[in-house]
Amino acid sequence: MKIHLLPLLLLAASTQAADWPTFRGADRSDVSTETGLLKKWPSAGPKQVWINKDAGLGYSGYAIVDGTIYTMGARDAAEYVIAIDATTGKEKWSAEIGSLLTNGWGDGPRATPTVDAGKVYAMSGKGNLVCLNAADGKEVWKTSMTDLGGKVPGWGYCESPLVDGALVIATPGGAKGTLAAFDKTTGKPAWQSAEWSDPAQYSSMIAATHNGARQLIQLTMQSIAGVNAADGKLLWKTEFPGKTAVIPTPIFKDGQVFVAAGYGVGCKSVKIGSGNAVEELYASTDMVNHHGGVILVDGYLYGYNDKAGWTCMDFKTGTVKWTEKKALGKGAIHYADGCFYLLEEKTGTVVLIKASSKGWDEQGRFTLSPQTTQRNPKGMVWTHPVVSGGKLYLRDQELLFCYDVSGR
Repeated sequence: MKIHLLPLLLLAASTQAADWPTFRGADRSDVSTETGLLKKWPSAGPKQVWINKDAGLGYSGYAIVDGTIYTMGARDAAEYVIAIDATTGKEKWSAEIGSLLTNGWGDGPRATPTVDAGKVYAMSGKGNLVCLNAADGKEVWKTSMTDLGGKVPGWGYCESPLVDGALVIATPGGAKGTLAAFDKTTGKPAWQSAEWSDPAQYSSMIAATHNGARQLIQLTMQSIAGVNAADGKLLWKTEFPGKTAVIPTPIFKDGQVFVAAGYGVGCKSVKIGSGNAVEELYASTDMVNHHGGVILVDGYLYGYNDKAGWTCMDFKTGTVKWTEKKALGKGAIHYADGCFYLLEEKTGTVVLIKASSKGWDEQGRFTLSPQTTQRNPKGMVWTHPVVSGGKLYLRDQELLFCYDVSGR
């Protein structure tokens, strides 16, 4: 009996590891648990498996669960959640969720869907939060951030909804409360964080268990704060004076929180001590990260710094370990199996480097081809890379690419 059961258990474990259910993965760290991937690419890059040329316009990322890719895109004057077969690249269904967000840097949705227990949760550019059946896209419930007192930010609502336990949580912003939670099954409002009323920005929140409570940690233009997931009560808050826009996802480990922003603002890290007392550890312009993301691996932070290029810095102290500006320009970052997958925003160049605090160690590169002709002249290749199930997924507007990066 045990002999037959073991392969099934191993299969289940590998399937779970392959899933990528929301923006930056299940724990929002952007650290994949995949193994057995290529550590060096051929001169032309990894093999392209398929390309889907009708994923819609916009900058939405992708969730990959049980062999299906869930993303969002604009078609004509509406925004859609779109399900695509991960093996073939063929569309399975699409569901309209709201009218088109128009913007000078490119129209369409910005957020990544979140998949949980057979449901898909997605945020439109204008702030419609929807729950759909993952199997067929049929609407289960729908609400609006503006109905909760929120105002659509200048670049639209970009947040990927967070599912935590029985709740789905989003950031409407405004006088009624920065965060709002809903019963994920019915959409019934659970609470709104009235003690914290900053307007919404563009960051996607994280959840962490600390000081005996489940904390929701989010970043706005004015502050970083922790809210009790059970009732929306404010647990702690510290000033973060952003400029123009704050976008990157916060990072949490062992009671320490790190945030970053672009437009010359830089980064800040604090320690959340006993009684949720906040102690600033460091603040600097050594990680001026615009929207390509920062990742924590083995005690070091990695990301693109507008001031000095690709940067590695010590998480605990903020000390810079290395920088590299000439090898690759500004872009997004993703981690899997000991390597970083970097995507340059201007050219669509994709680079594989070893995740090392010792310096830049390149293991291959290629350039996305073809590239869209529909991208707004101000827009760039901004959708973050994701590795799931041995495949690398990349996107340039309506073009969705799949590459085989498995070592098999």
